[in-house]
Amino acid sequence: MIFILGGSGYVGQAFCQHLESKGLAYRSIARSDINYSDESSLRAWLKKETPEFIINCAGYTGKPNVDACETDKARCVAGNAVLPGIIDLVCRELDIPWGHVSSGCIFGGSLESGHGFTEESVPNFSFRTNNCSFYSGTKALGEEALGYREIDGKWLNPEGASCYIWRLRIPFDYRESPRNYLTKLMRYSTLLEATNSISQLQEFVASCFACWEKSLPFGIYNVTNPGEVTTSQVVELIKKIGREYEKKGEPNPFPKEYKFFEDLDDFMAKAAKTPRSNCVMNSSKLAAAGSEMTPVVEAIETALRNWVAETA
Repeated sequence: MIFILGGSGYVGQAFCQHLESKGLAYRSIARSDINYSDESSLRAWLKKETPEFIINCAGYTGKPNVDACETDKARCVAGNAVLPGIIDLVCRELDIPWGHVSSGCIFGGSLESGHGFTEESVPNFSFRTNNCSFYSGTKALGEEALGYREIDGKWLNPEGASCYIWRLRIPFDYRESPRNYLTKLMRYSTLLEATNSISQLQEFVASCFACWEKSLPFGIYNVTNPGEVTTSQVVELIKKIGREYEKKGEPNPFPKEYKFFEDLDDFMAKAAKTPRSNCVMNSSKLAAAGSEMTPVVEAIETALRNWVAETA
């Protein structure tokens, strides 16, 4: 039996659907089922239930966006920084393998070489660099709670990794949802031009679970679609696919006109309470392990061509 903590969320539901499609036995675990933030409760429960693998999708992102974390810091710290450490402590003790959904939002920009950040890159958008959102700071602390720290300029765990850390980056898929990056672009009144690596949700989930299926070494994996895109490139893809619908005689599901902020200062002055992470990540480690994802532009086009509108 596979347990999914936080299985009711955007990412957690995708894990549930993936395991169901594979015919695997799983349980979606909510806090109402067990207080998994409490070490003794979690230990007693896992001793009794003995799952073969645990997937942690629980965390705190803030709604409608990370600005909410600035005013709900206690829950943000508890969900993103403390909880992973508790799960790791208990799973090490009981010898239960597990995987943790982390975030690429602990980085900003790209490497000096222009290439994407790797799994060994030291987070540069964190409390230790004093330039981040509260959300990003707690996600970096979550990796520290799992033993990672800077050693000789690299992000390493000197005690040896005991779980999978899967870094998600701006998830999107083919279904309209407030958590879907494509939906956000379609709904925001004004957009910020930025360059990012992003993750197609179903591919993210499949690649994460494949780590356990293939018995890959524990450690960090950047789970993003190869390549990078700018906000304006994604907007042009939305317009392009919208025209394809019209040429087929179908209603354009993306009729919006898009506006952009003048620059980052304009965005911060008018629309944000805290800095945003915009970064490029390198997913070659995952690809080398046999879990290569679709190039990012192709993945976006596929999602838009198979778009499913949100139902009331």
